[in-house]
Amino acid sequence: MTPLLTIENVAYTYPGGQTPAISGVSMEIAAGSKTALVGPNGAGKSTFLLMLNGILRPDSGVVRFSGRPLAYDSKSLRDLRRRVGFVFQNPDVQIIAPTVEADVAFGPVNLGLPPDDVRRAVRDALDHVGLQGYEDRPPHLLSGGEKKRVAIAGILAMDPEVLVFDEPTASLDPATSGEVMDLLDDLASRGRTVLLSTHDVELAYRWADSVILMGRGRVLARGAPEEVFSDPDLLTAARLRSPALLALSNELAHRGIIDRCPPPKSMAELVDRIERSISDHASDRGGHERR
Repeated sequence: MTPLLTIENVAYTYPGGQTPAISGVSMEIAAGSKTALVGPNGAGKSTFLLMLNGILRPDSGVVRFSGRPLAYDSKSLRDLRRRVGFVFQNPDVQIIAPTVEADVAFGPVNLGLPPDDVRRAVRDALDHVGLQGYEDRPPHLLSGGEKKRVAIAGILAMDPEVLVFDEPTASLDPATSGEVMDLLDDLASRGRTVLLSTHDVELAYRWADSVILMGRGRVLARGAPEEVFSDPDLLTAARLRSPALLALSNELAHRGIIDRCPPPKSMAELVDRIERSISDHASDRGGHERR
């Protein structure tokens, strides 16, 4: 996969701050990838994400989109934010209109789309997030999960190439979190590049193709989730623990109960692997007894 976003030696310190929020950060985000930035609070994840569509401008280093350095004049930023959509952790800071329809229409209207195109974009976006029939509802009366979907719909209505999510499941109950992650999976399956930040290693392990481990404003490691989360030294440096499913499958593989590769990504997959292993051992034992 070719890099869509390239970050080269980026550093940023908030005004009045003494310590850089991020420092010396370099990485590439491939087109069509599902990437999770993982680290504890204060690791620099949110600051880094805010660089990707120009909300923050690095003190040094460069951010490139499709090979070109970002420009920070108003016209360039408007175009960038259409192509790189950002969904904030708290949807209340993103939802500004008195009705769901007006809020989702805000972006397309500001892009100068004709009224028929705006209506089509709003309808398609609300259909995509499962909020058909919510057009006239006041957003402040919606649940946390519904507000999150409205915020996502407002970005989808502008048809971005990249979707960036800052802690997409924060403050959501487990069932709603699962629905939001299913939606992100669906968006990725349709060819969009999806990038999110989280401190939830279980979520990142199940969902991501690639994990970027961050700590104290720096990139500690990058790779496949099963590789990064199997390194105890890296996890200690990032103040994280290995995902429970991966830790269990690694232990079972170490004891020769299941094959080591590839690690399972769900409990059902792990149980299937154990059942196959038991069946194989039983067949081998039966063959030896007959001989």
